[in-house]
Amino acid sequence: MKLNRRECLRLLAAAGAFTIAPSWTNFAPQILRRSIPSTGEALPSIGLGTWKTFNVGRSAKERMPQHNVLQNLLAHGGAAVDTSPMYGQSEAVIGDLAAENNFSNELFIATKVWTTGQQEGIAQMNNSFSLLKRDVIDLMQVHNLVDWNTHYKTLRKWKEEGKIKYIGITHYVNSAHEEMEQIIKSVPMDFIQINYSITARNIENRLLRVAEERNVAVMINQPYNGGSIFRLNQGKKVPAWAAEFDCSTWPEFYLKYILADPAVTCIIPGTSNPIHMTENMMAGVGRLPNETQRKKMTQYVES
Repeated sequence: MKLNRRECLRLLAAAGAFTIAPSWTNFAPQILRRSIPSTGEALPSIGLGTWKTFNVGRSAKERMPQHNVLQNLLAHGGAAVDTSPMYGQSEAVIGDLAAENNFSNELFIATKVWTTGQQEGIAQMNNSFSLLKRDVIDLMQVHNLVDWNTHYKTLRKWKEEGKIKYIGITHYVNSAHEEMEQIIKSVPMDFIQINYSITARNIENRLLRVAEERNVAVMINQPYNGGSIFRLNQGKKVPAWAAEFDCSTWPEFYLKYILADPAVTCIIPGTSNPIHMTENMMAGVGRLPNETQRKKMTQYVES
């Protein structure tokens, strides 16, 4: 049986065979990278979310899926890993695995502050530095806008001191879009992180365009709408016309729709499954749908 490149990647992922050795990185297709508007730094367009999926115990057996997920992320040219103190043991798991496997410097680490009060925020963020085993955190975000005015002052100071590279705010519901718009209009911000999927497109109404105008990077959470999106395609094959934009799986279909908007910098679907990590990464490879094709995609899903 002759296997194509995609099938090889899936089999290797299933076996946990990927490492971050240069030979594997060279074998994997090159994924799309998008510039962070405030600096021009290129960030791989597909990353990893860790809510629920990285909240595991300390044993090697418990952490093996997460270990393989991180290796597959890096082997396919990815970098961004998003976490939070809200996500249980996730920060500690990421920090330990990165240190044990010597790939901390390969990751673009995004975490959050999720508390009220200046000193409480400082203490929580310092704990994140410790758990993640980092002297510098790439992106520190105010989680769900909790006491954002207070934390923003600390974040600006820490950015000037070089403790963090980028500042951001996050949320995951449509009702927060208007407030996020007002915030990025009022203060300098490097990133916003917000929900967006082919079945939840409220962000298209205004927020994406405002972020683009304000030179703010956009990180996307819930690209599969909490997983509910896959119920739409149960028992169905990806339509043949999706090959026009190099798409052959449903994860590619849903992620390529999002990536086709140039304002989107990076998508962070969560997973603890190495095969799913590989499938997600493939969405950043090859052509993206044009506007006509995107309309066809939404019509197909809605029908």
